[in-house]
Amino acid sequence: MIKILAACGNGMGSSMVIKMKIEKGLRELNVNDFIVDYCSVGEAKAQASSYDVVFASKHLIHELDGRSSAKLMGLENLMDDNEIKENLKKVL
Repeated sequence: MIKILAACGNGMGSSMVIKMKIEKGLRELNVNDFIVDYCSVGEAKAQASSYDVVFASKHLIHELDGRSSAKLMGLENLMDDNEIKENLKKVL
C-alpha cells in the first residue's frame, strides 16, 4: 500500500482538490492499494513521516525538507492532472 499526503497552505480547498486528482491519477495508473489524505503544510510537518509521498506546491514543499523520509513532490500547477500523474509515475 502506498500512503500519500496532499498539503496546501491552509489545508482546506486546494489540498482536497489535489487529493482527488491524486486518487484519479492512481486509478488511471491501475494502482488500487492506496490511501490519500490532505492537510495544511503546518500539519504536514508533524504528519509527513507517516507517509510514503507528500505532494504540495513548489513554493511550500521545501518546508518539509528533512522532516520525513517521504518523497517530496513539488507541484508547479496544483490543478494540472497531467503534472500530478507524471509525478505519481516517478514515485511508483
